[in-house]
Amino acid sequence: MTEDIIIRKSGRVGHISLNRPKVIHSLNLDMCLAMTDALVEWRDDDSVEAVMIDHSEGRGFCAGGDIAMLRESGLTDGKEGRAFFYKEYQLNHLLFEYPKPIVAFMDGITMGGGVGISQPVRFRVATENTRFAMPETGIGLFPDVGGGWYLSRLAGRLGQFLALTGARLDGSECKEVGLATHYLESDALEEAKERIAENPDRIEGILGQLAAARPDARIAANLDKIDRFFASDSFEDILAKLEADDGDWAAKERDTLGTKSPQTCKVALRQLKEGAAMDTFADEMRNEYRIGYHVLVMHDFLEGVRALIVDKDNDPKWDPPAPEAVTDEWIDQIFAPLADDEEWKPL
Repeated sequence: MTEDIIIRKSGRVGHISLNRPKVIHSLNLDMCLAMTDALVEWRDDDSVEAVMIDHSEGRGFCAGGDIAMLRESGLTDGKEGRAFFYKEYQLNHLLFEYPKPIVAFMDGITMGGGVGISQPVRFRVATENTRFAMPETGIGLFPDVGGGWYLSRLAGRLGQFLALTGARLDGSECKEVGLATHYLESDALEEAKERIAENPDRIEGILGQLAAARPDARIAANLDKIDRFFASDSFEDILAKLEADDGDWAAKERDTLGTKSPQTCKVALRQLKEGAAMDTFADEMRNEYRIGYHVLVMHDFLEGVRALIVDKDNDPKWDPPAPEAVTDEWIDQIFAPLADDEEWKPL
C-alpha cells in the first residue's frame, strides 16, 4: 500500500483520500493501482454501499498526473509513461462504470488527472475553492482521462473552448455548466462526509440540504461568444475568427491560443469531435490511449514540460510552430490504431 493515498471504511462507505499535498495530490502509478484495487474489492463488499473520494490536506483536490515522470519516460522509450496511462485510464473507466454511487469532493485545484477521477462519478461536489481546468495544450499534451467524452458533451462549444485555452472555472461555474452536480461551502464538507458515511442511501438529499447559494457564474456571460468564436472544428478557422474581431475578449483568447501547441490544439479538436460520437466510454479511453501512446514521445510534449515545468522559462518552441504546418496526415499518425497486443482494454 502506498502512503500517497489513504484508504479506509467510514461507516457504510469506502473512503479514499489522496495524500500527496506537496504536489497537490498529483496521481502516480501506485495511487492509481491502490484506488483500483480498493474499488474492485468494495464492488462486491455488501458492507460498502457507496464511495467517497477527497484529499487529505492542502489547497487542491488533484492537480493532475505525474508529469515529470511522463517526460522522463518520453525522453527514453516511453514504456513507463504508457504503463501509467494504461492503468490510469482503467481506473477512469472503472469509476465510470461503477455500480455503487461515488461522491467526489472537488475542493480546490481539480485539473487533468483530478478531472479524470471526479467527472465519471455520480456526485461531483464543487466549493468556493474549486479551480477546474484541462490545461494540457500548454504543455503539448491533450485533454485526456476522458476529456474527449466529458468536454464534448457540454452545451454549445464550451468544451472546445476549455480544451483549447485551458481556461479555469471556479466552483459556481462548474455547477452552472454541469461539471459539478452540487455546490457546497467548504466548511460544510466534513458534515456532508459524516452524514453520507451514516446514510449512504441518502446522498442526494444530504448534499441538497447542505447546498449553498452560489455567486454568479461569470462564464455564463461569455457562452454566446464562446459558441460563436469556437464554432469550427478547424483550429485555423477559430484563430481567424478571433483575429478578425476587434473586441478585448477575442484578443485575449487569441493571445492565449498563441501560447499553446498547435499540434495539441488540433488533436484536441479532433478528439472532442470523435468523442462526441463515441457509443461507450471504453471506446473513448481506447482512442485516448492511442493518442497518449504517440504524443508521449513527441517533441511538443517533451518541450512543453521542459518550458513550463522543468526550466520554467515559459517559452516553448513548438514544432511545427504554425497551425497550417500541422497537417491532417500528421494528426492521423497520432490517432493511428496500435498493434492488437498494445491496444488499451478495460479491467
